[in-house]
Amino acid sequence: MAKFETIAAEDRARAGKGVARATRRAGKVPAVIYGAKQEPSLIALDPRIVLREMKRGGWRSRLYEIETASGKARALMRDIQLHPVTDQPEHVDFQRLAAGEPVRVAVNVNFLNELISVGMKRGGVLNIVRHAVEVMCDPDHIPDHFEADLGPLDINDNIRWSDLKGTGVAKPTITDRDFVIATIAPPTVVAEAAPAEGAAAAPAKGAAKGAAKGGKK
Repeated sequence: MAKFETIAAEDRARAGKGVARATRRAGKVPAVIYGAKQEPSLIALDPRIVLREMKRGGWRSRLYEIETASGKARALMRDIQLHPVTDQPEHVDFQRLAAGEPVRVAVNVNFLNELISVGMKRGGVLNIVRHAVEVMCDPDHIPDHFEADLGPLDINDNIRWSDLKGTGVAKPTITDRDFVIATIAPPTVVAEAAPAEGAAAAPAKGAAKGAAKGGKK
């Protein structure tokens, strides 16, 4: 079952640039909740909440339940508009979620057993192609994350969509192939700089010639 995090917000009665500026002057971030075949809901958020979610990362795939005086709404945070100079949040867009209506969402991949991976022990390098996978899923069954087991992988082995655990009913937006998530690449071999030895030998040869000349004197 999907986990929703609660966010407290205030209702806004009107839209428009002037109202949005007034909301910011009052120390709040204007936001809107749209979608699910309903009229958009105008709300205002505490900027500290927005900044906290941005710092946590992965905010585009996190599930929220937004509480206001007029009710609750489940949503995904789709976009955060920032001030061009201060980088402070100026507006937030949420997409409303409705049960039974699939939504596009990116789900993070957790990589497990890297320390006991056969290929990694042999000096292989983990090459992550996708840190997250975009899927279509019912809002009530969005996975918290997918799991990729690196334990049995040897050098040149890979993990594909079909190898992930915890996908449940989620369907990838890439449908034409069993795409790669990560590979174990061969170790990188750094060749020794052979010219360095030649460079060291050159002065020695020159020194020998000098010694020979000195003997003739």
